[in-house]
Amino acid sequence: MTTARTWAIALTGLDGALVEVEADLSNQQPEFRIIGLPDKALGEAVQRVHNASANCGLTLPRRRLTVNLSPASLPKTGSAFDVAIAVAALATEGGMDAASLAETVHIGELGLDGRLRPVPGVLPAVLAAVRAGKRRVIVPHANAAEAALVDGIEVMGAVSLADVARRHGADVEERSLDPVPGPSVPAEEQTAPELAEVMGQRDAVGALIAAAAGGHHMLMSGPPGAGKTMLASRLPGILPPLDDAQALEVAAIRSLSGEGAGSLLRRPPLEAPHHSASIAALVGGGSRILRPGAIARATHGVLFLDEVGEFAPSVLDALRQPLEKGEITIHRAGVTASFPASFQLILATNPCPCGSYGVRGGSCVCPPMAIRRYLGRLSGPLLDRVDIELAMARVSVAHARDLGEGVVTTSEAAARVAEARERAAHRLRGTRWSLNARVSGPWLREGPLALPPVVLRPLDAALNRGALTLRGYDRVLRVAWTLSDLAARASPTVSDIGRALFMKKGIST
Repeated sequence: MTTARTWAIALTGLDGALVEVEADLSNQQPEFRIIGLPDKALGEAVQRVHNASANCGLTLPRRRLTVNLSPASLPKTGSAFDVAIAVAALATEGGMDAASLAETVHIGELGLDGRLRPVPGVLPAVLAAVRAGKRRVIVPHANAAEAALVDGIEVMGAVSLADVARRHGADVEERSLDPVPGPSVPAEEQTAPELAEVMGQRDAVGALIAAAAGGHHMLMSGPPGAGKTMLASRLPGILPPLDDAQALEVAAIRSLSGEGAGSLLRRPPLEAPHHSASIAALVGGGSRILRPGAIARATHGVLFLDEVGEFAPSVLDALRQPLEKGEITIHRAGVTASFPASFQLILATNPCPCGSYGVRGGSCVCPPMAIRRYLGRLSGPLLDRVDIELAMARVSVAHARDLGEGVVTTSEAAARVAEARERAAHRLRGTRWSLNARVSGPWLREGPLALPPVVLRPLDAALNRGALTLRGYDRVLRVAWTLSDLAARASPTVSDIGRALFMKKGIST
């Protein structure tokens, strides 16, 4: 046999394409070439395959060896093709089961000692293999638990290239090698941060519950120490747990980011990038392999931008498209990748650079121009996409007994959120939406659930005097439906419209 074939996966974002790895042996001057649009890292696989084979007791043919990666027009990047190239090259002189090679996808990087090193993106690669109809995959030992999260495919975790060759029928001496360790796998906390620990912010807690119930974006403005970060960190704990499909997508994004993904985490993720983050850190990208940014990693969870007034305006404006479309598309020379971006945006800001502007008992030292410039970083189009704008004051109590009222626990809030979402899903059955925040504005205004003019009067008045844009009008309407779901009402009342209008623009009706 002078020709051997097996399979690998080329990833573009979370999307994977099946690549046929075809090795051919010819009677010409000895050479080892890889063709089929490989990048530099993939071109260097020649030396890795040479050394790994020799150190595993496997001998490459001493003739001209050509490895073709097909389709040739598809860009291939990274070192995850090493194992497929090695087994195809070794099989050209026989000694391996051609049928076994032809039905197996190989993913992994080779070390010079022949051990398989873990690579990022194994989970989306295995998902792509299943979609392509493959039923067996060989991955590095450190990625085996991650690959096993996918149903419907046989997974083998190999320690070395010799293990892979034996799996395909090669007669190779068995050697004891320690597997290369993989990245650390984050463990899910058993208990969520307790919402009852938030003192003296009853309105803020109510707004947070409304945001969770409807999937609304929220802006919190207040002085340092008001509890903005504390509230944002408790939002994932009151959101419903992720279902299987959502948890798998979150794990696939984590895998592509180079993090461990040994299990499906059910709590929605929380991403909180520092205010010095660049556009690429938020959106994602890379020179060779496109990696997800904070926006994609927050999918099905929360993206929290603390000290949002310190972010560069260009970074904040990069949020506008993902907020509308629910996905982020990255364009680079010769490649385009799309990532999911279905997240809740929580923004937090001080009223001014020093944090004391308009604060009772505070003394602001910021010049007026600095205050305007600080708040001006939040552009009008971005604020128009935020459903709830919450002004917070400094906490004036230190103990729950001083509140004179009951506190809301995380479990109580989560139960209220789950019930409200169930009502919304029941009402929206038969449509493509399940959350109030995602419902189309024209459908809300003119569809079968359109509210009577008497209920919409305060909202129409705000639109008429220019206090709201039409997009803002729709967002207030969505929040009003969420408030009615939380109150177990069939439809919003004038009171719900008024409260939603106040939560958006601070307008009293």
